[in-house]
Amino acid sequence: MKRVSILMLLSFFGLTTIYAQDKVVEKVVAVVGDNIILKSEVDQQYAQYLQQGNKEDENTKCLFLQNMLSQKLLTQQAVLDSITVTEDDIDNEVNRRMRVMVSRAGGQEKLEEFLGRSVIQYKDEIRADIQEILVAQKMQAKITEKVEVTPLEVQRYFDKFPKDSLPQFNTEVEVGEIITYPELNKKEKEFYKDKAEALRLRIKGGESFSTLARLYSQDPGSAKEGGDLGFFDRQTMAKEFTSWAFKLKPGEISPVFETEFGFHFLEVTERRGEQVRARHILIIPENTTAALDRIKIKIDSVYEKVKASKMDFSAAASLYSDDKESKYNGGMMLNGQNVNSRTTFIPTDQLDPKVFLTIDTMKVGAYSTPALFTDARGKTGYRFLYLKSKIPPHTANLDQDLPKIKDAAYEDKINATVSQWFDKRRQSTYVKLDKEYYSCEILKDWITEPDTASK
Repeated sequence: MKRVSILMLLSFFGLTTIYAQDKVVEKVVAVVGDNIILKSEVDQQYAQYLQQGNKEDENTKCLFLQNMLSQKLLTQQAVLDSITVTEDDIDNEVNRRMRVMVSRAGGQEKLEEFLGRSVIQYKDEIRADIQEILVAQKMQAKITEKVEVTPLEVQRYFDKFPKDSLPQFNTEVEVGEIITYPELNKKEKEFYKDKAEALRLRIKGGESFSTLARLYSQDPGSAKEGGDLGFFDRQTMAKEFTSWAFKLKPGEISPVFETEFGFHFLEVTERRGEQVRARHILIIPENTTAALDRIKIKIDSVYEKVKASKMDFSAAASLYSDDKESKYNGGMMLNGQNVNSRTTFIPTDQLDPKVFLTIDTMKVGAYSTPALFTDARGKTGYRFLYLKSKIPPHTANLDQDLPKIKDAAYEDKINATVSQWFDKRRQSTYVKLDKEYYSCEILKDWITEPDTASK
């Protein structure tokens, strides 16, 4: 039997509804080449948007459909260009998204209750969609991989802004930090390890795991749940924790082991394929006076060397700082979430208030004296700061703001390159939208007249 293409079928049924034995099955709202987009797909994204607490806005449906249309064009070109993603890429992205969803839902059980099915089932359902998203992203990266901006293009980008409309920048600073955290010696750790072992033996002797977890575990997230962590995969927990969790059988209890968080032991309660459900008890070692004294001596020594110019600050940070993010960046704090566009220049209103209070009265090139501090995780240590530079409030200009203006010019060129690619692809690809979306301003470039679409 000769294969009938999707386009031929849709020419017969029109772009309204697919029927099966006189029963409405689904409505098609868009066609892109040999691909269709269903009304239920748009509605599902819109429903999730509303569930996140957003207000109703029909224009948002238009935006979701535009994203789907763009994705279909990209994936169709990816097939022609033999662009693919690996199974590991898909697994990692599916697991990453599930971790976020589980966290937002307040646990795996609550998420499964909300979804109406198991996480494993849901992961299987979204796998094809995730693959398409990753392929589309890879295709777009290929389209823009050779985009660069020259100094002349940066100058032209800056010059096109009216002088009275240039952005205003607040005071910006470059701040370095060297951080040291206390580490207990073997003898000091033994007390906390023994405390965890005593609880483990009580459970082995018949006492309730959940009761002891509620009473003694220092993990605030799971203690109130009797130590229950819900289901997790191999990427979720610390490597030492994962090693024991995936080694044990349901009902088995691990020995006491150490992670960066403290001393644990766990019991596996259930397994589902590549996911494990476990409960644990955590005992967190407290800093001793002796440990704090040891680390204070160390950071004072580093501070004196840097201050006396016997050691460069960036070298000292890479050798002695315990902060994993800044130590390999010359000790400098970074601003921004995007790894590719992060900068060492930080607006003072975005600084940690305690950092701002310390550097506010410092001169450029100066160092603060080492002081006790507590980081965002509640971990106590010693830190001293370095004020590398300070730019006062000013109107944007190329001399002071070249990196930011260059980034903006680059993003502008990226967007223009992508837009040009889409314009060209739309002209050579069959695209048709349901009339329901003709009122969407954002989709006007995707709408083709009937006589044009049929050519």
